[in-house]
Amino acid sequence: MCTFIPRGLFAFTLLLMAALPNPVTARTGQLRLRVVDQTTGEAIPVRMHLKNKRGRAIVPKGMVSWKDHFVVPGIVTFELSPGNYTFVMERGPEYRVRYGSFELKSGATDSKQVDMVRIAELKKEGWWSGELHIHRPLKDIELLMRAEDLHVGPVITWWNERNLWQGQDLPKQVVRNFDGDRYYQTMGGEDERGGGALMYFNLKQPLAISGSQREYPSSVVYLMQAAAEEDVHIDIEKPFWWDMPIWLATGKVDSIGIAHNHMWRDGTLSDEAWGKPRPKSGYPAPQGNGRWTQHIYYQVLEAGLRIPPSAGSASGVLPNPVGYNRVYAHVDGDFTYDKWWQSLKAGRVFVTNGPLLRASIEGKLPGHVFSSNKSLSLQIALNLATREKIEYLEIIKNGRVEHEIRLSDVARNNGKLPEVEFQESGWVIVRAVTNESKTFRFASTGPFYVEIGQQPRISRKAVRFFQEWVDERAKMINLDNEQHQAEVMHHIERAMDFWDRRQRNATAE
Repeated sequence: MCTFIPRGLFAFTLLLMAALPNPVTARTGQLRLRVVDQTTGEAIPVRMHLKNKRGRAIVPKGMVSWKDHFVVPGIVTFELSPGNYTFVMERGPEYRVRYGSFELKSGATDSKQVDMVRIAELKKEGWWSGELHIHRPLKDIELLMRAEDLHVGPVITWWNERNLWQGQDLPKQVVRNFDGDRYYQTMGGEDERGGGALMYFNLKQPLAISGSQREYPSSVVYLMQAAAEEDVHIDIEKPFWWDMPIWLATGKVDSIGIAHNHMWRDGTLSDEAWGKPRPKSGYPAPQGNGRWTQHIYYQVLEAGLRIPPSAGSASGVLPNPVGYNRVYAHVDGDFTYDKWWQSLKAGRVFVTNGPLLRASIEGKLPGHVFSSNKSLSLQIALNLATREKIEYLEIIKNGRVEHEIRLSDVARNNGKLPEVEFQESGWVIVRAVTNESKTFRFASTGPFYVEIGQQPRISRKAVRFFQEWVDERAKMINLDNEQHQAEVMHHIERAMDFWDRRQRNATAE
C-alpha cells in the first residue's frame, strides 16, 4: 500500500479589529489558539514555527522553545506586536504539516481553532517511535514528546564534564511513564571525545567519564564498563567517528545512528566534524554527509556485522526539534519500554526523518534471517505514507542499488516490489529519499538478512575498508605519556587483530 499525503495547506487570514482593549494589549494584539486532532476533537500539543513579515523567527514569552520553534500546549494565547505573521505547525511525521498566516492589529483579540490531520497511526500497526539523542531539560520532556507524538525518549543527562546528577542523589525511578504509552529515561549518557561519540542507555548511574582527556583513556574502557551492566544499550552516535571500527571490534555495540544530528529539518551540518571525512568526489552537499553515513553503515553490514540502525536529533545542542530523526521499533502485543529496546536490538526497525516506510519480506520484519540451503527469491511488501514527493524507492542489496522503482509503479502494484534474488548469503534494505533539496530527508528499513548454506556474507573489500581505517586512526595517537600511549594503542591493536581475523574468514569479494 502506498499513499502520498500532500503537505496540508492551511491558511487563514485574520484582520483582527479592536475589541475590549486593556493596558496589556494597548500596543499589542492577542490571538488565542486551540489546536485539536481533527478526528478526536481533543486539544493536542504541537510544535510551531512563527515568523514575522521580515522572516524572523518569533518565540512568544513563556513558551517551551528551542532555536526557531516552540510548543503550543494545545490551547494558548499569544500576545504579539501588530503585523503580518506566517506559521507552520507540526506534530511528528504521522500528522499533516499545517501552514497559516494572519495579520494582527494593535489592541485586537480573536480566537481560532486549528485542526491537525493524522495521516497514519503507526502504533496501531505495532510500530512505536523513539529517538536516542535528546539534550532538553527534564522538566520539559513530557510536553516535548507529546508535541512530537514520540513514545520513547531517553534524555542525555551526563555528557563529558556535564553531569546533571553531580552532587545530588540519583533518581530512584530512572524510567518514567506518562500518557499510558510514552516513556522517557533520565540516565542517558554520552562520551564524546577525540574518537567520536558513544551513547549509553539504561544504566542505573552515570559512567565516571568526567576528567577524561581527549584521547585518554580510550573510549573502549568505558564501553566495556557499560557492557557489563544488565540491559544496557550502546549506540554509535554516527558511523563516521574515527573510533567506530574499534568499537565494532568489541562486539558490544547494539545500534548505529544513520539518521543523526548532521541532518536538520531546514538544512544540514554538511561536514563530518572531527570524524573520518567523506571523499571529495561522489558525495556533494547537502546530501553528501547523509549518503557517506549510509555508505559506511553498508560496509558494516558487508563485513558481516548484523547491527541495526538507529536515529537521533541532538535537540538542545543542534537546531533540530525533538524527534526530527527517529527510529520506529515494532513491538508485538502490549507495548512496554523494555520491549521497545528489545525490538531495537533485534533490528525490527525503520529510521526516518520524513517518510513512513514499513516493509516486510515474505511476511517477516526487518532483522529477520532467511536461512536456506539453496538460492532464494524473496517478495517485498510495502506500506508507505509520505508528506513529500519521492520519485523512487530503492532496494539496496549487499551495498548496491538492486532495483530503483518509481513510486507510481509501487502504487499500481498495491505496494509489491520486484522480487530480490539471492544465490548466496547477503542482506537487503528498502530506502526512500525525498526530493527535498535543503537536507537529506529519507527513510530506511533495517536490514533483512539471507544466509545460504550456513555461510554468512563477509566481504573482503568491506573488511579492508575498516582495516585501512584503523591504520589511519593508529597514526593519530601520539600521547606524551608513554603509559597512556600504550594503553590506548592496546585497544587499537586488538581491533587490528579483529579485522585481520575477519579478513581471513571472508566469504565474498
